[in-house]
Amino acid sequence: MPLTLDTYKQIFHHLQDFAFIIDESSSIVELNASAASRKFSQTKLSACFSDAGLELYERSLKNPPMTFRADFFVSPKERFFTEVSVSPITGSKSAQLLVVIRDITAQHEKELELIRFSEVIHQTVNPIQITSSEGKMIYVNPAFEHITGYSREELIGQNPNKLNSGKHGKDFWKKVWLKINSGQQWVGQIQNRKKNGELFYSELVISPIVDENRSVIGFLGAHRDITEQKILERQVVRSQKMETFGTLAAGIAHEVGNPLTSISSLVQVVQRQTQDDFVQEKLELVKNQINRIAKIIRELVDFSRPSTHEVKEVSINLVVREALNIVQYGKKARSIKFNVALEENLAFVLAVHDQVLQVFLNILMNAVDASMGNPDSSISILTKQSDERVEITISDNGTGIAEHHLGKVFDPFFTTKEVGKGTGLGLWVSLGIIRNFGGDIHVESELGKGTTFNVRLPKKGE
Repeated sequence: MPLTLDTYKQIFHHLQDFAFIIDESSSIVELNASAASRKFSQTKLSACFSDAGLELYERSLKNPPMTFRADFFVSPKERFFTEVSVSPITGSKSAQLLVVIRDITAQHEKELELIRFSEVIHQTVNPIQITSSEGKMIYVNPAFEHITGYSREELIGQNPNKLNSGKHGKDFWKKVWLKINSGQQWVGQIQNRKKNGELFYSELVISPIVDENRSVIGFLGAHRDITEQKILERQVVRSQKMETFGTLAAGIAHEVGNPLTSISSLVQVVQRQTQDDFVQEKLELVKNQINRIAKIIRELVDFSRPSTHEVKEVSINLVVREALNIVQYGKKARSIKFNVALEENLAFVLAVHDQVLQVFLNILMNAVDASMGNPDSSISILTKQSDERVEITISDNGTGIAEHHLGKVFDPFFTTKEVGKGTGLGLWVSLGIIRNFGGDIHVESELGKGTTFNVRLPKKGE
């Protein structure tokens, strides 16, 4: 049974929204009870819109039905943000339109607040990720793309373990998930891996996102990149170790050196006085071990003693060539291919020539030892300069260094070589020398694929 005109009028007047019937000139023919209750006194709806809203309103009159949003002035002092729907009324004797105006001020404010927060998250320098309650990434900001090296398309829908470096095991993440699923916030430091394989460290805050019923519907992960901080912390620890060992070195050398000299003298005396082959063989072994200890003591003394050499302008390219002349023609290096690319007109550095030479010899000899046995072994030496420093990169495709050993390579007495093949002091001393001249040494390595040492020194005058 079709609705009567009275029924339509009742519906019109019972609408909670403002409702108007207007003619083709925008004059108000009738208004409903909601509009009348606000003592609405305008004769034309066009007077109730600002310039931007008026343009949309006039367009809707020409092309109904149409819905738009605009400010609506009930009076000069009373304004709402509204959703306006304009629809033609069919069957009327003259052209008339139904205009329904819904107050969406509160909804609009929430939308604006959401836009503000989303823009803050999108533009912040801190990496942000949002995951669903199942742990799938549903949003990442540009900073997150930048730090990981992955694009948004590569991350959305993936589990965050896509970035897992392997350092944190299942038990670690199980505890994290138990805490955040219970509605609690988790804060901690994690190590992840970028798309290109590099490690990065971040301080991570994971906050549950809950609905009106306090049910967890997702998680917000806010990262703070602390990779540089971690590097600096390791450098500080390493510097403290070097300072401590440097202080002890002179005392150790003195206390061990004197009795060692006496033992060496006695061995030589006994060697001259006996013809027994067995005794000679054992004394020779003792002598070799004494020489090894003496070498360690000399390196300790060299490190702890203040340099007596004068700091002068040093040509890094010249020092590199000298080190290569010493290393590449040795017996161990005969089967190794050396690739050398030295930048012309390289800036001078202020250093001690012989000490810098010692650094390159230590690194190159380690590269040679790591490359032995590989028929396609090669060592690359590259020099270049930037605005502030000179960089020397020495890479090999040798055995590489295990990840758990990388943080120890500059520690005194640490070595991965067989017993008797190395003292474990070469890189420690090398780092100390470079640090004394305001530089630093960085190492990157992967087991079975090779190692790269990057030596950086400030240019003269910097």
